[in-house]
Amino acid sequence: MATPVVATARATRLAISQTQPIRLRPLSNLPIASTCTSSQHLNPSINQRNLTTSSRHNASGPSLLGSSGGSGSSSTPSTYFQRPALPANTIIRFVPQQTAWVVERMGKYDRILQPGLAILFPIIDRIAYVKSLKEAAMEIPSQSAITADNVTLELDGVLYTRVFDAYKASYGVEDAEYAISQLAQTTMRSEIGRLTLDHVLRERAALNTNITEAINEAARDWGVVCLRYEIRDIHAPDGVVAAMHRQ
Repeated sequence: MATPVVATARATRLAISQTQPIRLRPLSNLPIASTCTSSQHLNPSINQRNLTTSSRHNASGPSLLGSSGGSGSSSTPSTYFQRPALPANTIIRFVPQQTAWVVERMGKYDRILQPGLAILFPIIDRIAYVKSLKEAAMEIPSQSAITADNVTLELDGVLYTRVFDAYKASYGVEDAEYAISQLAQTTMRSEIGRLTLDHVLRERAALNTNITEAINEAARDWGVVCLRYEIRDIHAPDGVVAAMHRQ
């Protein structure tokens, strides 16, 4: 007769032999949707990160204008009031020919550097303005003007200017180029308003001289001189042009 201990050992051995082995299901056989869903529940920030990344890729795609989102600012036209980068104070500087550098010391005008070698004091000296003393051509955009006989004309021109006083060009006006451009447009309208259409076409040289003199009267305080003004194109209405051809 078997003892209770031997009987218990035999029963345990029999139970182990009849037990089925546990088979683990590999992760690769799991459905993809359930895996993604469980990962999103475990870490909800993944979904938000994916949305942010996709939105960035969509924003950087090509636009209707054929340029990317990052290069859109390069097509923006520059304004008159955007100043170029000024030279830094490196104590020893070489000023180019036909260029005037206006130096301020502790925020106050100090001197104008002439072409050649220049020595600046660090910290207290600053190059505030850079003016070119060369003759510059300025394009005057097309504008409409009414003659004395009520004919509307479209005119554009070219204005040739030169800076003769760097101090006045720096401190006399905020932007000399913009100011002269606006003055040339208003002066052109006023001068054409005094003449008829026939005089505008025949006396173009006299009209250019009158516009130059009117600009110089105002631009003298800005340190800029207007050398000459040339009307480039004159566009009359089609009806007026047809009538002139019939004559």
